[in-house]
Formats: sequence, structure tokens, C-alpha cells
Amino acid sequence: MATIKDVAKKAGVSISMVSKAFNDYPDISEKTKKLILNVAKELDYSPNLVAKNLSSKKQNTIGLITSGFFESGIKDNTNSFQLFKGVYAAVEQSQHELAIYMIDSQKQKQKSYAAFCKERNIGGAVLSGIRIDDPFFLELIDSNIPCVVLDVKLEKESALVGSVSINNFEASKGIALYLLERNHKDIVIVAGKAEAWVNAERLSGVKEAFREQGKELSEEDIIYGDFFEDKAYQLTKELLQHKTPSAFLCFSDLMALGVMKAVKEQGLKIPEDISVTGFDGILISEFTQPPLTTIQQDFFEMGKQTALLLQKIMNGEKTSQNITVEHLFIERGSVSSKL
Repeated sequence: MATIKDVAKKAGVSISMVSKAFNDYPDISEKTKKLILNVAKELDYSPNLVAKNLSSKKQNTIGLITSGFFESGIKDNTNSFQLFKGVYAAVEQSQHELAIYMIDSQKQKQKSYAAFCKERNIGGAVLSGIRIDDPFFLELIDSNIPCVVLDVKLEKESALVGSVSINNFEASKGIALYLLERNHKDIVIVAGKAEAWVNAERLSGVKEAFREQGKELSEEDIIYGDFFEDKAYQLTKELLQHKTPSAFLCFSDLMALGVMKAVKEQGLKIPEDISVTGFDGILISEFTQPPLTTIQQDFFEMGKQTALLLQKIMNGEKTSQNITVEHLFIERGSVSSKL
């Protein structure tokens, strides 16, 4: 297999000149460029795309950087793949290359996101699964690398930073009102990670629903399952030893699965004894017994809009920095009305 050195030697030019020919640099004559390309064709040489991108003045790679992917487990990975597909659908129509990186930002202490991007010549980044207290994320926001974040809205505006999410406040408010209007007076909130932006938004929406109904949500009625099924199961199991609420309002379908398991092990029926709601619309939520009432997010569309917004920012186009994707309330059989 021919190498760039072989092309340079036969064409009688330097390796850097061959690189300039393939990257269409202006400081090389058309005659020399034509000679190099003809020699490359004769030798059946094809430039390495990664090396080509690294040597190019224009950074054409879009990096999809996702944190916590392997923590989620197989039950909700379908949503992650829909997100990836949405990003790919938007990028493949452009001149950009897409590279997917799965990282653990809590373990990656020696390198910032900005350094991560620069080493790979990433021209723009889509960030998924990022926490608002992540120092690497905050460092990237202050860098000159365009990026769009999923499910995080920044307090400080930047022309190089965008965000895409559903209206988490309205979604959680709506599902809380749904329970309250069915006379559920003793509701336990199964929240996610306190440091997550979506968690804060959903909690604010629930509290607003309570206020509108003339009620107050007690901190004692909030448990933090960190968006993990197992943790939600354990916390619910402990809670049911001394309390039987009328409903559990969960900030993710995965946690709702853990709650439902604990409720059934206690010998209680859903929804006759205890109602349960979820959030996300993962595939398995349709097949639980009973099927789970939830908020469905369009992860494909979120991924697509994220990549489209990033490309606009990279191209210097004037555009809204924050995009809201529509969500859907799915009413199923996991909630009953209380007299």
C-alpha cells in the first residue's frame, strides 16, 4: 500500500507539499498540485481522513461527546441511539465528519473538554449527559470551541454556545397537576441527580403545580434516585416500611421501574393502591404491568436539532441559541383517581 512518502518521492516534492495538494492550499501551483494528484492516482494512494483533517486549516469534525453512557444500562440505551441517529441525520447532509466519544468526565481529571477537542481537531462539539457542576464543561464554555449542550441551559450567554431541550418545567408541572387533579394528596417525588439541570427544572415545575393547587411540597417527600433504577428501588423499599403514599412521581422511567418493583414486592397494587408516573418515554414503559404514564421525549429530533444548531454556530449564522423540542404526555394505566 502506497504512503504519502512514496507519493512525495516519485513526484520529487516534500511530504508537506503533498499534504498541501490534498488540502487545496493556495500556496501551491496548479501544475505541482496536478502532478502530485496524478502520481497519487498512479500509486493508488488515498489520504488518511483523520490525518487530512488534522492537517487542514479548517476543522471539519463535529464531536458528539457523551458522558455517563455506560451508566444508563440496556433499558434506556434506545433513547441514546435515537439521539445519535438524530445527530448523524443532520451531520451527514453537511460537509462535516461526525466522531462519537464516550467518556467519564468524573474520571477524566487530567484533561479538559477543550484540550480533548483540540487534540482531535474537533471544530464543534455536541455535549450530552453533562452536569452543570462539571468543571471541564465550564472550561469549555469559556473556550473558543463552538458547542451545543443537551438538557442544560446556561446562565451566561455566549455566541458560541447553544442548548437544546424540551420544556422540562412545563412537562413536570403538567404531570404533577395530572396527579393533583385526581385527588392524590400524598405524593412522593423520585428526583434524579441534584446537580443535573433537568432535575432542577423538573422540581421547579412540580413545586409550581403544588402552589397552583394551594399545596406545598415538603422536602421530606423528595427522594433522590440519581436517575438509577436500582437506587430508586432501594429508596422506595425503605420508604414503604413506614409510609404508603398515594402516588410516586418519578423524574425518569428507569426510576419508575425501580419504584414499581418495590411497590409490588410490598404486596401493593398499581394503580389501585399506589399510582406511578415516569418521564422520558423509554420503549419498555409501554410494556410494564400496568403500562406507565409518562412524558415522552423525541430524542431523535433533539439530536437532529442539536447538530443543526451547532453547524449554524460554526458557520457564524445568526440564530436562536436555545431550542425547545416538543414533548408529549402519554396517559396509560399506572394512575388511578382518588375519591
